[in-house]
Amino acid sequence: MTVEIRRGSSRFTEREAGRLSHHSFSFGAHYDPERLSFGPIVCHDDHLLGRGNGFAEHAHEGLEIVTWVVSGSVVHTDGTGASAVLGTGECGVLSAGAGVRHTELAGPDGPARFVQVWLTPDDASGEPTHATAGVEAVPGAGLVRVVGPGGPLSVGVEGAAFEVARLGAGEVLTLPAAERAHVYLTTGALLRFSLAEPLAAGDAICLTDEPSYDVTASVPTEILVWRF
Repeated sequence: MTVEIRRGSSRFTEREAGRLSHHSFSFGAHYDPERLSFGPIVCHDDHLLGRGNGFAEHAHEGLEIVTWVVSGSVVHTDGTGASAVLGTGECGVLSAGAGVRHTELAGPDGPARFVQVWLTPDDASGEPTHATAGVEAVPGAGLVRVVGPGGPLSVGVEGAAFEVARLGAGEVLTLPAAERAHVYLTTGALLRFSLAEPLAAGDAICLTDEPSYDVTASVPTEILVWRF
């Protein structure tokens, strides 16, 4: 049973023209042997892109890539012929399989912010695919399943589930017990609770073999939860 609080201030920061990225795990030139992965998660990035900026065409293989748009819009195109514009509160899953090339750019309507997670799949040899969906996550709804059993999207990692909750000020959310859970605040803040001092946007909690916990939003808050 372990709990690790990862503050946003400790994330690796990368700045490029038109882009600001925060990496939770070792990435590129940012190497930390203590932060290589969490279960199947090998990358957890928070990107802010200027209008029309982002990631030009590049290749991936052997990854499940899940993109959640926090604000603005992200234009995705890939070598399968798929193209999509993901708006706020929408999710895309790119199964790279044996290999695929794709681009990700902020839409023409202004800056975009998105959280992207890379997972190691159970089988990396398949054909690449891309799918998108949006969910209605409103205050009072609790955790809403986005990816995994019962959700609109699937991912090639058995037992993986991605959920989102939007809380009103003072609302309590129960983080369910799980073998592994990664909890990330995109916006807002949580009050002090049994695991930590107050948490703010950009902070994360990594839970291993922990029971359920109640957290309380101090202001309107969005929380992303991965469970394995």
